Amino acid sequence: MSSPNVDLKTIVLKTIGLFVVLGAALFVSAGTANWLAGWVFLASFFGFVVGLTLWLFKHNPGLLQERAIGFRSDQKTWDKVLIVVAFVLFSLWVVTMPLDAACFHWSRMPVVLQLAGTALLLCSYYLFFLTFRENSYLSPVVRIQKERGHTVVATGPYHYVRHPMYSAFLFFVLGTTLLLGSWYGLLVGFTLMALVAVRAVLEERALREELAGYDEYMARVKHRLIPGVW
Repeated sequence: MSSPNVDLKTIVLKTIGLFVVLGAALFVSAGTANWLAGWVFLASFFGFVVGLTLWLFKHNPGLLQERAIGFRSDQKTWDKVLIVVAFVLFSLWVVTMPLDAACFHWSRMPVVLQLAGTALLLCSYYLFFLTFRENSYLSPVVRIQKERGHTVVATGPYHYVRHPMYSAFLFFVLGTTLLLGSWYGLLVGFTLMALVAVRAVLEERALREELAGYDEYMARVKHRLIPGVW
């Protein structure tokens, strides 16, 4: 069922725009449309995005609308800065991989690693979905959603790590880079991963200060992104 709170038209237009921009960035940088790995990534990514959007529209329209909104007045200032930096790094990453693997052929990635990358990418989609299914407060910005009754989530993947969304992003970056066959993309990808780690630490500080019960949750779940490691 549709929800009057969901601006579906805007969400559809944003999804189409993302598809066009990302596709153009990949294949213009590659200098060719004859790039199988690029098409596999693009098809899988937007298949997942569309599937997740439809699932949220049916099962959690409030979260879908929350994620459709950009910067918020109650968002942390440092988070706005990190998002801008992340956008620049992500754009650089997206352009670097096709330039490397498809245009100039600087990297030579074994097929077995590209297949492993595909598997990691699919795993990232699954972990993303589990995280969205479990956490109705999964805003793209760091803020306490008092108007939505924000509470601590400790079930599902949150039982094992405190930031499964970021864990999924690590799989996504690594899997995408291997699939597309770019060693240079992996270098930029590691920078993105480091930025996510910084955001996780800063986000936890805000949650400990402002979200009731988060201290107790951190005491129970010891690791941020990788069980048994960090």
